[in-house]
Amino acid sequence: MKPLNDMSQSIERLAKEIMHSKHLIAFTGAGISTESGIPDYRSQGGIWDKFRPVYIDEFMSSRESRIKYWQRKAALYSTLINAQPNAAHRGLAELYRLGLLKTVITQNIDGLHQKAGIPDNATIELHGNNLRVRCMSCASLSSIHDAHRRIKSGDLAPECECGGFLKPDTISFGQSLCPDVVANADKQCRLSSAMLIIGSTLIVHPAAELPSKTKQNGAFIAMINLSETPCDYMCDLLIREKAGRAMQAVVKQVNRMK
Repeated sequence: MKPLNDMSQSIERLAKEIMHSKHLIAFTGAGISTESGIPDYRSQGGIWDKFRPVYIDEFMSSRESRIKYWQRKAALYSTLINAQPNAAHRGLAELYRLGLLKTVITQNIDGLHQKAGIPDNATIELHGNNLRVRCMSCASLSSIHDAHRRIKSGDLAPECECGGFLKPDTISFGQSLCPDVVANADKQCRLSSAMLIIGSTLIVHPAAELPSKTKQNGAFIAMINLSETPCDYMCDLLIREKAGRAMQAVVKQVNRMK
């Protein structure tokens, strides 16, 4: 599938599909949040260029690894807390408000979809959320702000009252996705009549398998992405444009049509 040369033609077609879809879902990756100042992970200058990832078995077995892990989180804390939804996040939230978008499935851990106005029960976070901290023993949840205050005060690898290790409620390398979260995402893909993909490289599995599962049910697939992906061939519409600019245009066209 080649992207349409005429941006306005692409936007108009996507708006029509959104208007006529019975069950529209969105699938988002790191590319939707770069315009909010959150660096992605794999590109040059991304997070893995600056910090070596700590695998879950290292985190659980080594205090030194837990300290290194939390040092990375502390370095990114200000960026995470101060980040605001951009036009792409706000565009999806507007489609949800209009009753046109049912669910957002995201690989992101920044919470920006919720900040934009999409409720928790309409957001499926495949890889968790950096704003929550979970005890790896008792599973109790707390705020990243509490953990950050402890780290700043010298508690470099914070632990729970039960003695368990505290860790942001995200999926680390070597850690399995939550089965219930994956099942919920699969269910939405089966129900979907249209999927809008924004800013994902579609190379991280099992998340990358969701578009093909959606396509198998005959759904319309549209993608807004600056780079090519392994799933381009299955898309009915490709838009090579920044997410914010494209979504602003889509929402404007949808409102015009309404």
